[in-house]
Amino acid sequence: MPDSVELLQALIRNECVNDGTVGSGFESRSVETLQEFFNNPGEVREKQRGRGSLVYRIPGTDPAAPSLMLMGHTDVVPANPDGWDVNPFAAEIREGCVWGRGAVDMLNLTATMATVFSQYLNGSIPPLPGDLVYLAVADEEGGGRYGAQFLVDEYWDLVACDYLMTEIGQPRVMTPTGPYYPITTTEKGPMWRKLHSQGVPGHGSQPYGRENAVIDMAAAITRLVQSPAPVRISDEWRAIVETGAFGELSEMLVSEDLVDEAIEILAATDVGLARWVHALTHMTFSPNIVHGGVKSNVIPDSTEADVDVRVLPGHEVDDVDDHFRKALGDLYDRIEVVPAMDDYVANSSPSSGLLWEAIGDGLQAVEGTRDRFPMMVTGTTDSRFFRQRGTVAYGVGLYEHTLKPSDFAAMFHGNNERVSLESIDRTERLLFETVAAFGRRSAAG
Repeated sequence: MPDSVELLQALIRNECVNDGTVGSGFESRSVETLQEFFNNPGEVREKQRGRGSLVYRIPGTDPAAPSLMLMGHTDVVPANPDGWDVNPFAAEIREGCVWGRGAVDMLNLTATMATVFSQYLNGSIPPLPGDLVYLAVADEEGGGRYGAQFLVDEYWDLVACDYLMTEIGQPRVMTPTGPYYPITTTEKGPMWRKLHSQGVPGHGSQPYGRENAVIDMAAAITRLVQSPAPVRISDEWRAIVETGAFGELSEMLVSEDLVDEAIEILAATDVGLARWVHALTHMTFSPNIVHGGVKSNVIPDSTEADVDVRVLPGHEVDDVDDHFRKALGDLYDRIEVVPAMDDYVANSSPSSGLLWEAIGDGLQAVEGTRDRFPMMVTGTTDSRFFRQRGTVAYGVGLYEHTLKPSDFAAMFHGNNERVSLESIDRTERLLFETVAAFGRRSAAG
């Protein structure tokens, strides 16, 4: 049987690139890889042909005991090889790391979870009191419509679980009292918007007085990004600051009036850290795709833009719409703003209970400490679909001690994505110890 590193390499090489269209992903390639790894066909479900998700369930010894799922996605975002030092899908091992698209997000966890789960599936380790479930899911990078959302809506009996571990774990944070380990409990909510502008077509050689859809869209985007983003100091953010990791800036970072000044101070020495802090204290708006025009000498009559909007705990749909209205001003009546996908508020799980304590046991076994804190992340995972059903979900993982959180964050959807062999080993051991501890605590009641 391949080990976690070899499995990770195979998953990267499958090149399950999800560009957001229904015909992309090809996640069934990795379904076949995992079926071979487990030597077991499992249960495959797909909403779209070629985009399968793979489920295994090991029944527990006590029907009343809580169930635990290990969930990893198999799709990855596109990678432009021009920005990479290596082929992004060759899965080379260089400088003690596996390089490739998905190495961090999140195929390393998909692989290490499979390695741990396989020991229960093949009978090397006795079953837990409750069911143990493994889910390799499609379409996480596209919003989950063909993966987790589909499974939760249509096949809940197949994927039902009380507790769930998935992405993302993050590097440890050094504080005045020692290292603390972030466990993801909260995610910002995605409320993506699509903007449409209309014009009147005409010959590009005579632009005077024309209604040009591109000009209106450019003005709208400029106003949006230059308008101050709404600030919100959430309880989740306060918990992060209370670790002491920010030292003398702590008071400023929990003040709505001073947080922007504190971010500027951070940016002077670590722009990556400043970017992360900004996202965890603001509703964010990022125009990422713009389409308009059909030919260089034709004045465009239509333009559209996709804006990635992320909201904090406490924000609602009306808050997003209000900001667009204020930011665009008199342009708002000429720019159509509509949801680009289903809206989701921020979602979270409590930092207490059976799995929270089991993760503490796992950290104690691997790192020699139970010191952990609830982390809020700026991105979105498939946890939100399970949390809507009452599942307690956490993002977990361990990384080499020298990895800075800002460097880690830069690899998500970025160039030269890679994960160290040390991180793979630490994560596998954390998962192994946590699953075992979950079983012991379940048995103890």
